[in-house]
Amino acid sequence: MSQLPSESAQQAVTYPSLFLLVALGALVPVVPTGAVVSSAAVVAFHQTAPLALLYIFVVASFAAFLGDIALYWLGRRGVNSKNGSRWLAALEQRVADDTLEEAQRKLREHGVTVLVLSRLVPAGRIPVMLACLLSRWPTTRFIKGALPACLAWAATYQLIGILGGSLFTEPWEGVVAAVALTVLISGGPALWRRLRRRGKGKPDGKGGPTPAGGRTAADGPTEPDGRQA
Repeated sequence: MSQLPSESAQQAVTYPSLFLLVALGALVPVVPTGAVVSSAAVVAFHQTAPLALLYIFVVASFAAFLGDIALYWLGRRGVNSKNGSRWLAALEQRVADDTLEEAQRKLREHGVTVLVLSRLVPAGRIPVMLACLLSRWPTTRFIKGALPACLAWAATYQLIGILGGSLFTEPWEGVVAAVALTVLISGGPALWRRLRRRGKGKPDGKGGPTPAGGRTAADGPTEPDGRQA
């Protein structure tokens, strides 16, 4: 009873849990999925199975990709509906007006490249996804950017976990270090922006008038590059 579970038992729990948590975190952006991937990478790093880290990468990137596609599909249903949807409304509530305008501008200028990089930028995924929705990107075009974005995201947070695992001999120590680093990376910039916005007395973007360019599909269809039709 005092011994840790066998590697096969750990893997039987780790991979399904990793998939569910990452997919859920992609759909409901409150789960710290980066910390989940880094923690799983620490555990895999200390295992003797040669392909453990590869499996972590495949499971994490696949779950993130499916979650992103599912959320985008749900958002498109809201854009195409006269009454919108709670999924689209939830995305809009999480994005400040100035952040959305910046994401739309970058999307017009750089296209799919911005979508690929959005998962690597703290709090960058949802604004860019919302900009794609309001620009009425077809799902096939979104997939072209979401796939490499999820691969790069999984690789980045797995490297953080490998770093944490290599610095400590005990897996739990590496998990603590990896979680602390990922939370700092993902949450620090967003917290700083919120504190600056409050310090300047600016609204957080969840109320007030709709800016030019529109946050909803009621203003009419837009072209794929984000311009009003």
